[in-house]
Amino acid sequence: MSKLYHELAQWWPLLSPPEDYEDEADFFKRLFLEAGLPPAPALLELGCGGGNNAFYLKSLFAQVTLTDLSPQMLAVSRGLNPECEHVQGDMRTLRLGRLFDAVFIHDAIDYMTTLAELRQALETAFSHCRPGGVALFVPDHVRETFEPSTEHGGTDSAERGLRYLEWSYDPDASDTTYTTDYVYLLREGQQMVGVEHDQHRCGLFPRAEWLRLLTEVGFQPQIVQDAYERDIFVARKPNI
Repeated sequence: MSKLYHELAQWWPLLSPPEDYEDEADFFKRLFLEAGLPPAPALLELGCGGGNNAFYLKSLFAQVTLTDLSPQMLAVSRGLNPECEHVQGDMRTLRLGRLFDAVFIHDAIDYMTTLAELRQALETAFSHCRPGGVALFVPDHVRETFEPSTEHGGTDSAERGLRYLEWSYDPDASDTTYTTDYVYLLREGQQMVGVEHDQHRCGLFPRAEWLRLLTEVGFQPQIVQDAYERDIFVARKPNI
């Protein structure tokens, strides 16, 4: 697991603050509403990270269950979403024995680096989705949309600050992964306390493979694009 989700998890809100998620979360809320939610609906998020999307999505749902592989990131999410249920688990293998009206996987799906792993995550979503329910999948990229990129950012709190450089590239276009390297500069008060390099290996799959796997596990999928020109996979579980 990368440093960001383990020993550096306490710095997450400075790298990716909740307010940065409000606009896209509003879009996801509209998709859920358009799909049709029953009274008092339940949401399962797989790979919730620090809980930033859930902070905005939870207003739609009577019950929200947030899961993540990292206990450190779950601790961050609990601080932001104390009223939500939190469960540690791997989206490839998790089975809660319950059904939800909506299932959501944001960019945590990017850490599925093979078609077999992606299928496992989609099967987990399907197994937890109520018949007639809907699942949203939000990869950062599909093969057709990926472009090398660099980004930078970071914020300050009263006690500390973080700045980062992010560089995404595809070292081998023949495989199903791309790489994102991060450099984090960490400051406590006015004192620099660390410079960290963190490498993330992410999955990259063609649209056709996404649609094939979603269909094979039992969903009825469609693609919509958001304001960031990402492909959002909206997948309905047949009501049978």
